[in-house]
Amino acid sequence: MKFSWSRVIAIVQKEFRDYRRNRFVIATMAATPVLFLLLPMIQLIAANTAGNTAHLSLRIGLSLLYMLIIPVTVPSAVSAYSVVGEREQGTLEPVLTTPIHREELLIGKALAAFIPTLLIAYAVFGIFLAAATAFAHPAIASAITTAAHVLVQLLFTPLLAGWAIWVGIAVSARSTDVRAAQQLSVLASFPPLVIVALMSLNVIGESVTLAIGLGAALLAVDLLAWRFVAAMFDGEWLLTGSRG
Repeated sequence: MKFSWSRVIAIVQKEFRDYRRNRFVIATMAATPVLFLLLPMIQLIAANTAGNTAHLSLRIGLSLLYMLIIPVTVPSAVSAYSVVGEREQGTLEPVLTTPIHREELLIGKALAAFIPTLLIAYAVFGIFLAAATAFAHPAIASAITTAAHVLVQLLFTPLLAGWAIWVGIAVSARSTDVRAAQQLSVLASFPPLVIVALMSLNVIGESVTLAIGLGAALLAVDLLAWRFVAAMFDGEWLLTGSRG
């Protein structure tokens, strides 16, 4: 049986229906972006450009870092529910017994978390840029909209989301409790954010070349994570608790 994108799309549609019925997923997708939009905006609007330059740069870096926490926290909590949540509800067995490839199932679940995360993260960043331009001091707004800052946001948002999703699915496939899976998934999703944080806070000199190089490295890590999750995903173990 060949790989079929129609089956992948069917999984994505099923996941979206499950999201609408799950209050936690809806709350996570709604509340987290609002929180990480309000905090940086308050910081920037209250910032005094006449103050210490290093302190002002730190505020700008923290504000941009908040934007990158969204593609880590939102998909990690959602994807951590993807397997163990279905197991608890008793809906996993019917899915695994259908004629569907393991890769189709995993890609469908990953896309169902990736698509809304990307839309939310880019929408919040767009609102953040518009609000900073409208309400923050012109010098601050100009510093935020530099090419390097914008590139980091646009490039690393999908890459961080991809890492968080594969970590979440891996944790979910080996967990027996939804809350424990979500907590562990969020914690395990943060390591790649450390390097991006160092760039945002100017600890590592930010440049377009560095951003592209680190982006390529993180893309390779995402692909390796996908292969690892596909290799360790065992349908028989998920159903019976024993290895196939």
